Amino acid sequence: QVQLVESGGGLVQAGGSLRLSCAASGRFFSTYAMGWFRQAPGKGREFVAARDWSGNNIYYAVSLEGRFTISRDNAKNTVYLQMNSLRPEDTAVYFCAVRLTVVPSTSTDDYAFWGQGTQVTVSS
Repeated sequence: QVQLVESGGGLVQAGGSLRLSCAASGRFFSTYAMGWFRQAPGKGREFVAARDWSGNNIYYAVSLEGRFTISRDNAKNTVYLQMNSLRPEDTAVYFCAVRLTVVPSTSTDDYAFWGQGTQVTVSS
């Protein structure tokens, strides 16, 4: 089992920034791919960003238009999501997830373990 704990969510005004963190523990290996997803009220869970342990393979949702950055500290088993120029449409619960392989993916079906989520609310 892998446990994931997200933090860093909150309320921010449009145009502001937030940094989410996700710490992994348990039977976690630093070579596993990790990703971020989000789910807005009444909508399905959608892909945000994912990367492998080395940084050689990093994926982002096209809709983000370069505003978010995923990074990770392998020594701390932690992945981050830096979110800039936030918009009201970014309001959602943000989840981190672990894929039990080195290759990241944009599909929710490919991730085995999920955090409990952290709420991000962007006011206009």
